[in-house]
Amino acid sequence: MNRKTLVLPAVVGLLAPVLAACGGSDSGGNSGDAIVVGTTDRFTASKEAPAPLDPAYAYDVGTWNILRQTVQTLLVQPRGDGEPEPEAAESCGFTDSGNERYACQLRDGLKFANGDPITAKDVKFSIDRAMSLKADSGVFALLSTVDTVETQGDSEVIFHLKTADATFPFKLSTPVAAIVNPKDYEKGKLRDGFQIDGSGPYTVETEVKDDEAVKLVFTKNPNYKGTLEVKNSKVEMRSFESADAMGKALKDDDIDLMTRAMTPAQIKELGGASADSNIDLVEMPGLEIRFLGFNTDDPSVKNKAVRQAMAQIINRGELVSEVYGSAAEPLYSVVPATITGHSNSFFNEYGDPSVAKATTTLSAANITTPVKLTLHYTTDHYGSATKDEFELLKKQLNASGLFDVDVKGQPWDVFRPAEQKGEYEVYGMGWFPDFPDADNYVAPFLDKDNTLGSPYVNATIRGTLLPESRREADRLTASKSLTDIQDIVASDVPLLPLWQGKQYIATRDDITGAEWALNSSSTLQLWELGRGVS
Repeated sequence: MNRKTLVLPAVVGLLAPVLAACGGSDSGGNSGDAIVVGTTDRFTASKEAPAPLDPAYAYDVGTWNILRQTVQTLLVQPRGDGEPEPEAAESCGFTDSGNERYACQLRDGLKFANGDPITAKDVKFSIDRAMSLKADSGVFALLSTVDTVETQGDSEVIFHLKTADATFPFKLSTPVAAIVNPKDYEKGKLRDGFQIDGSGPYTVETEVKDDEAVKLVFTKNPNYKGTLEVKNSKVEMRSFESADAMGKALKDDDIDLMTRAMTPAQIKELGGASADSNIDLVEMPGLEIRFLGFNTDDPSVKNKAVRQAMAQIINRGELVSEVYGSAAEPLYSVVPATITGHSNSFFNEYGDPSVAKATTTLSAANITTPVKLTLHYTTDHYGSATKDEFELLKKQLNASGLFDVDVKGQPWDVFRPAEQKGEYEVYGMGWFPDFPDADNYVAPFLDKDNTLGSPYVNATIRGTLLPESRREADRLTASKSLTDIQDIVASDVPLLPLWQGKQYIATRDDITGAEWALNSSSTLQLWELGRGVS
């Protein structure tokens, strides 16, 4: 097996993708046909979430993987890493020294996929719509610094911000800022079902069974006008019930590529010396994090001493080693170690795991032990290893004698609404960043209208530290405010970070561009894929 390192522009501390390439001689059974991509993501429309693919609602990596192919934003995150680049816009930039007025000039000749022209009014409609709908997914909070949207003529859009926000260009590159056609999307109502109409590089047709999208076919959009170079004419995405079923399909040449979520065992097998010579494993920079969230109003964890004791007991090193192996690393902050502004706040606060220190913490707060808790997790959203992870967390906490923990798993379409309604005292969540900045690892969980529906409020974070950090275009300069936020989180423990993971794609060896198929926010860029010679 040959390993080849591919050099990309990088966020400070990030590694470039590594390709474990095992060349073969077969070209695969799908040559000339659509490139077929497998995923274990589930796309479900339910009573609680009837509009999973509306850009004003969608807020998870799976649905964003679909939207990024089909809708267009003013800016787009670059091929590797770095500042957002113009996409539907010809140019964008702050027009004042205070980072409070942001103007974009649209490209000439922009059209929706149906041929309707795109004007500045459509951009304003789309942003205003997302902000006014205030979907309970919390995605609208990405636009929380927008005060008003102004248009000048057909091609200029001006965003007036409530306060300075150096991260605003990144936010305009996310699907919540997608340009939608007022003919297809009502101003005051989310669009139910799985239909998507936009101006992105692809159109999409969806096969639905029992209110679940099981197959999506992306076809190159002839009316697309933007900066992305589309290297294929058609991509098919299939949703699998398990990583094992997806892996078998790849080995059997029924699919060309598999993405999240592979199991640790699959990653180990595909990266080993005895791996299938016709399959390549691509390792990507890891910005995914996993953490425990707390309903800080729930009586069982309302006293922060309980949360602090859990932080003192949980052994991240053992968790990573036994469950995820080389695919993850222990994490001691809500901000990953590879992001500017990271601080090891939890390690600084708690050090190595210690039952004795946890006992002292609970005793000082007059907490009766053992503390009875249920840890909740999703069975189908982050991969099958999640169950093993939570069983080990239960074992660690119960072994201390200070806790009486049970675990309970639910499918994502049940888990997510229940979590947002505050039905779980402790729950496991993962996070793939909307954009690669420390702000996006703190604001979505700690600011007003946060995506978790968390009742935790810290006035210093919301009123002082987040606004301070956003004023700084130089993110190194923002590190002091960001470190203070992380230190407060370590002390109050509304969240308990566990690990950060690497990202992997496995492909048949005739597929090209796989090393570019994930951007720095871990979402798919299907336009990078092509079919070459194995």
